[in-house]
Amino acid sequence: MNNENLLFYNEYERFYEMAERSSVFKNFCRDAYGEDFSQDGFSDIKQINRIIDLIPKGNDVHILDVGCGNGKMLGYLQKRTDVYIHGFDYSENAINTAKKLFPANADFKQGIIGEIDYPAEQFDVITSMDTIYFAPDMGEFIQQAIRWLKKDGVVFICYQEGDVMPKTEGPRTTVLAKALQENKIPYEVEDITKETYEMLKKKRETALVYQKSFEEEGLKEWFDLLMIQTDCAVQSFDLFSKEMARYIYIIRKN
Repeated sequence: MNNENLLFYNEYERFYEMAERSSVFKNFCRDAYGEDFSQDGFSDIKQINRIIDLIPKGNDVHILDVGCGNGKMLGYLQKRTDVYIHGFDYSENAINTAKKLFPANADFKQGIIGEIDYPAEQFDVITSMDTIYFAPDMGEFIQQAIRWLKKDGVVFICYQEGDVMPKTEGPRTTVLAKALQENKIPYEVEDITKETYEMLKKKRETALVYQKSFEEEGLKEWFDLLMIQTDCAVQSFDLFSKEMARYIYIIRKN
């Protein structure tokens, strides 16, 4: 794995190093998103709690998070549902932290989409929170993920348009939707653009509250990044929705 050639690799190595040591960033995440998952984007507690409704009850339930970061989202789901958690991420710093934070009933690996593999029919739920963009071929990766699912398993994908991925007309015209359609993979989709707009406004307001604390910890560059990430929420929702969109895609294995 040639890490240096991976999208945003060096940036994420630095990000997860910062997220592990910074107390102000942890407090910011709790206030902005409702829980500290070391978020570098858009996943708040409302989105994560949707996953809980998809997790079956039982004693042998396994969840895989694609691009799991430091595992905090998986740790939250494990605490809520007592499942066995699995995750992979290309960031060495993130995986080292995940292994340290969640040693029980857990399996964390360093790896990337398109190269890592798991046994067929191992997982009940597979999640991808803004990580499907890293797939060399989205349709091919979804087919692989479906192979990893048990019967009646579910793939849960949060997908953003207007930054990494181009803005299209709607949830059925995204790059991901077209890949699913071309591969004849049925899916459900929910538009959470308005919810995301409100979340980004709160994220910006919270960052401003913590501005001085970020600066005191020597993290002004991360505060500045939060301002850049939320510039789009300063405008009206009508203007925002012309440039940005966010969707949840659900794929069920029959």
